[in-house]
Amino acid sequence: MTITKVSSVSQEKFFRPRRWFEKIMALIVLANYTLVIFDLSYIPLRDFWLQGRIQFYIKIGTFEREIPQPPLKIIPSSLSKLITRYDIIKGIEPYRDTAQYLKTVEDLNEAVNQLVSQQAFTDSNTDENKESQENIDKILADLRKKSQEMIEDNPFQVANKTGTLERIKNKMREHVFDTEESSAKDAFEQFWSEENFRQNGWRNELNFFDQQIAPLIATNYFRPVGENGEPVNNFGLIDFPFFLLFLTEFLARSWYISRRHTGVSWFDAMLWRWYDIFLLIPVFRFLRIIPLTIRLDDSNLIDMKAIKKQASQGFVAGIAQDLTEVVILQVVNQIQGTINDGTVRDILVRQNSKQYVDINDVNETSELVKLMANLVINKVIPEIRPEAEEFLRYNVDKALTQTPAYQGLENVPGIKTMRHQLTERLVSQLYQGLSVGLQGLLIEDPEFDRLLEKLIEKFSQSLGSELQAEHSIDQIESLLNDLLEEIKINYVQNLSQENIENILEQTRALRQQTQTQITRYR
Repeated sequence: MTITKVSSVSQEKFFRPRRWFEKIMALIVLANYTLVIFDLSYIPLRDFWLQGRIQFYIKIGTFEREIPQPPLKIIPSSLSKLITRYDIIKGIEPYRDTAQYLKTVEDLNEAVNQLVSQQAFTDSNTDENKESQENIDKILADLRKKSQEMIEDNPFQVANKTGTLERIKNKMREHVFDTEESSAKDAFEQFWSEENFRQNGWRNELNFFDQQIAPLIATNYFRPVGENGEPVNNFGLIDFPFFLLFLTEFLARSWYISRRHTGVSWFDAMLWRWYDIFLLIPVFRFLRIIPLTIRLDDSNLIDMKAIKKQASQGFVAGIAQDLTEVVILQVVNQIQGTINDGTVRDILVRQNSKQYVDINDVNETSELVKLMANLVINKVIPEIRPEAEEFLRYNVDKALTQTPAYQGLENVPGIKTMRHQLTERLVSQLYQGLSVGLQGLLIEDPEFDRLLEKLIEKFSQSLGSELQAEHSIDQIESLLNDLLEEIKINYVQNLSQENIENILEQTRALRQQTQTQITRYR
């Protein structure tokens, strides 16, 4: 016992570092897959990472609305700036025209603030104020020009964000004309006019642009195309260290498996860990979920038993109906084929007895008869003797009491006692005689065996001859075929229509009951 304990402790010490290694590698794969998912989703979610806010644009028929209003800010601006540094990896650059457009709006803000400050301390007719007003007029004219160019050239098309431009135009139309049916060019032309700003207030209009229009324009970007014809993506620089680690581990594991198991080559060992190959492929990186799931389960970081059970049951439920029908139909068709090719006819009439192959020079039919007789006579009959004698006693008594002669003597004293004694003796002698007679069948008797084989052979020949003479074999084959067709129509269809979910429910209940019993006995 001491040796066993020491051995188990040593094994525990050996496997403990291995378990930690599996957990660490599983967590590394998880970290890599997290980066993969972030990379794959960065472009679709870039607007969210850039602005850190959530807002959905809903349009159903004539109903259009952005919810929530105002947008819900959930990421701080500092964190958004940190995350959007990932633009370098995706090769994203600010689009020159839209960036210049926003820069011009910032210049307008500064010019307006400067003019307001000057008017607060000096006369509005001073040269400085006139110079500031001329600068504002110049900026407004530039913005009107840039707005026309933005609508005509659609710089959002490069980033596949034409829908964003449409939202900008709709917002501007609704703000200026209270409708989205007017011209977007006219809306921008009127919005960037001094008359509009003086009428509605410089600060109100600029605040509208900063809150509603500028965030949409800021989402536009330029992404160059590489020599392979695809947009620039430098994710490989991040993924390469993981690739080296996974490749080293894959080769080391394959070598270890090939050395540990006899007859397993290095290539076979690689196929042993086939799912790790997805970690080494630079395309379809989302498939790394396969090795990640397996590793997390193997390292016991997650428990996949419940998921495996549900998946297997779903798979069984999906194919059980078709599988049941196919299997039953195949069996029935095989039987019909056996009937149609004459095999059943040959068995019944023994026409192909010359082609029958005997592999052991033993008459299996006779041997089976003797084997079953030996089992029944030596094992079964002694066990059932009390029940058999009681059964015989009941029937003998019943037969005696129903005879007219006994009914006439039933009232004579001593007749009932005599009847019981006679019945007991008769039953004992009958059972004993039957047992002795059957025991005699088990005695080795070559003549008995010869006569038994002769009887069986004669019976088969006579049955075949009579079947042929009466022309019954054709009718038998026809009836068997019809019977099988009825089975396919009536029973196989019912099997295929069986509620598979009920069967699975019964299976789950049976497993739970078995598990409960095992736990109870433990």
